[in-house]
Amino acid sequence: MISLSKFFKEQQWSQVVVLILLLLLLGVGAVPGYITGKWQWKQPLQVKQHKELKNLRQVGLIIPEWKTIQQSESLVGGHKWSLQILQQKDSDVEALLLIFPQTGSKDQPEIEWTDIDSWGKSRWGKWDMAQYRDAEFAIKQSSAPDANGTPKVKARFFRATTQQQTFAVLQWYAIPNGGTSSPFQWFIADQLAQWQKKRVPWVAVSILIPMESFGQVETSWPKLESLGEKVQSALMTVVF
Repeated sequence: MISLSKFFKEQQWSQVVVLILLLLLLGVGAVPGYITGKWQWKQPLQVKQHKELKNLRQVGLIIPEWKTIQQSESLVGGHKWSLQILQQKDSDVEALLLIFPQTGSKDQPEIEWTDIDSWGKSRWGKWDMAQYRDAEFAIKQSSAPDANGTPKVKARFFRATTQQQTFAVLQWYAIPNGGTSSPFQWFIADQLAQWQKKRVPWVAVSILIPMESFGQVETSWPKLESLGEKVQSALMTVVF
């Protein structure tokens, strides 16, 4: 068993390593700007998928094996999201799909999960989170995986209880080669991409599936995993 003192020392060293990497990223990125006078944070590289991202919020996303009952641009926490009510074909299972695509080259993922929390409270009176855990699922592809391997998504998975309904919730930031629940992970990927004069576009995804009141959220995991995989696959095909 590792002692607590040793554990915290290891944690401190890992934080130092991350800080050094960040300083290197910022330093390397700043040198060309200093020489040319064109600072990257003032003139960020454009996101090539701007049109696709903008269209996504307006019309939503087509999900295989699911049909859209209703879609609209809705105000969620002060920002416009695409809100879709989905129903699984040949089934009475319904889901709520909320999508917030990057809208500009300066946009960074920051407060999207807070937006959902405040929206849930204003819409249903309360939004109590419980049974939270990190979740991971792989994206099945018709072709063989590329050199980077099978795309994977690391997401937030929890139960949200409101005054009217209980939901199983899955949330992540979709990016071209998978997904992450952490804005920091996107930041590192985007900084590395800018070295190659590229950008990493992102889309915040939140899926809500009704479940038994105060039940065990794990019973809803197979449905959410399946739908989450289809949503990520659709984004990788249509947007990224």
